[in-house]
Amino acid sequence: MKRAESFPVGLSASLQSDHSSFLKMASILHGLFPTSVFHSAMNHRRYNPLREEWVIVAANRVSRPWQGATEADTKSKDGFPTLTTINPLAPGGKRANGKTSPNYTSTYVFENDFPSLTDDGNRDEDPSELVSDQLYQSRTIRGTCRVLCYHPDSELSMTRMSIEQIEAVIDMWIAQMDELQSKYEWVQIFENKGAVVGCSNPHPHGQLWASNFLPNYPAKEYKTQKAYKERTGKVMLMEVVKHELEVKERVVVENDEWVVVVPFWATWPFETMLLPKKHVISLNEINPEQKRLLADIIRRLLIKYDNLFQCSFPFGMGWQSAPTGRYLQEDRSFWTLRAIYLPPLLRSATVRKFMAGYELICEPQRDITPEKAAAMLREQNEVHYLER
Repeated sequence: MKRAESFPVGLSASLQSDHSSFLKMASILHGLFPTSVFHSAMNHRRYNPLREEWVIVAANRVSRPWQGATEADTKSKDGFPTLTTINPLAPGGKRANGKTSPNYTSTYVFENDFPSLTDDGNRDEDPSELVSDQLYQSRTIRGTCRVLCYHPDSELSMTRMSIEQIEAVIDMWIAQMDELQSKYEWVQIFENKGAVVGCSNPHPHGQLWASNFLPNYPAKEYKTQKAYKERTGKVMLMEVVKHELEVKERVVVENDEWVVVVPFWATWPFETMLLPKKHVISLNEINPEQKRLLADIIRRLLIKYDNLFQCSFPFGMGWQSAPTGRYLQEDRSFWTLRAIYLPPLLRSATVRKFMAGYELICEPQRDITPEKAAAMLREQNEVHYLER
């Protein structure tokens, strides 16, 4: 006998409708992905040696009823039409400060109109202490923020670009590293894709923030990787690559030069790390073959992301090359170049993972095991769903 669908007492008609939609979505998900995908291990903690932090893995939580906020479904297009009247990042577009972007035909870089880091040439190069106290400390900062446009067409993302067009983006990243590495201690190339992660313009673009200080997370990872090599004589993340290629269960996609894995210690549901198979410490040190195959693996990974929930998959992404500036004079052989992708979606195009409560106060937890997340991504077609 079929059990009647029931709703919590006092649930409004609109919420009852949303609840019904959720139950149908959950049923579809469990049809696509067996129950074992969501319940494959006892709840436990995993250690992140890069940051010396723990994450809770609680796979049973992914099936809990959802009546919270949902995101807009973005199934059709990545951006909006390339019209300069509404898109300041398009060729000929007028930006908020009144400047007009040139009619570029490939990539384009400009200084961010609203920078978090600025470079005042009249200040002393060394940051001075504004407040010096055991409890209250403040320092001046210097840096630069730039916008990195990937392509003139606002409706494209890397999933729809050619390998040659993605190589042009990589060339732009490398040129920025070459230009800024002697002046700044950290050059952060990153991308926020999708409104859900705070992207203010869907035109295909990333950003660069370069600073005269080493930020919190890179500083921690500098210490842990250095200590690991001093202790073992080995390069931490190359040992990770070696192990992941042997066991395969967290590998999403690979080619002759690169591999993408869901890290053993991943926090976000479909978090991935892109790593070289041969040791390299910085993006501007890769050779032409590595660059060509980097374009290949980026495109393949992003297509799998889009195909997972058949949407323009949102994420935060960043490159982590070795520290620069004064660190160029130091031994950096313990560092490994990598890109990290941090997508917020959890179980559909409209249901995301929130970091809140216990996770902000104590430590993060994830709702699906890294092994199952990797399997779900690995099984996705490498032809984009809009092209099939």
